[in-house]
Amino acid sequence: MKVFFLGNNWLGWRALAWLRERGTDVVGLALHPAARRRYGDEIRTAAALPDERVFDAARLREPDVQRAIASLGPNIGLSVLLGYILTPAFLSSFPQGVVNLHPALLPYNRGAHPNVWSIVERTPAGATLHWMDSGVDTGDIIAQTRTGVVVEDTGETLYRKLERDALALLQETWPAIEAGRAPRRRQAGEGTSHRARDLEQIDEIDLDARYRARDLLDVLRARTFPPHKGAFFRADGKRVYVRVSLEAESP
Repeated sequence: MKVFFLGNNWLGWRALAWLRERGTDVVGLALHPAARRRYGDEIRTAAALPDERVFDAARLREPDVQRAIASLGPNIGLSVLLGYILTPAFLSSFPQGVVNLHPALLPYNRGAHPNVWSIVERTPAGATLHWMDSGVDTGDIIAQTRTGVVVEDTGETLYRKLERDALALLQETWPAIEAGRAPRRRQAGEGTSHRARDLEQIDEIDLDARYRARDLLDVLRARTFPPHKGAFFRADGKRVYVRVSLEAESP
């Protein structure tokens, strides 16, 4: 099987490194532009591909880029934390389709920042491998795993859990995908969906408003993820950012 890999961030790096370690034939790579790229050098090193096989993920809609990728002969695509919506024309160019690894328990938390919304909205957390379609995280499910959320979790600690569980899910499931035995199960229920800008709806704390203590604490801990600024209030003409530290007592 020839794989075209599309990825970003630590999870993208570790997923690609694992594929290469097991001998998977990765024939091409799509990376975010430099300003949006995370762990780009590590991903390039893991891919070990010449420059002509590395593509700008912001240009995947362009016909000449699609033709160049198709000329590499990939059977399947694997997307890990790619921040771009792939067109039907692009998806259909892969004979066996494109698989996405999403750090959420679909249909909950489609889209951006699932670690935040699982805390704020108290929706189930986890990781999902699914076939990609023209929607955002709406394709048929291959496999899932659930991640526990505890009261002392922050946006950062839950994110790290989701990274760990997503990588383990890929490692467990990829052999079946590679062998052409991956199942398809339609997503059930409406679920939830968020865009990156939805964080603007929760980030500002109104000092004159009334909040349930649980709701306010959930926002503060969900948005605690240094070095990101997170939640804030306004005082003396400036923003004051808030992070929380949570420590559960020993049993």
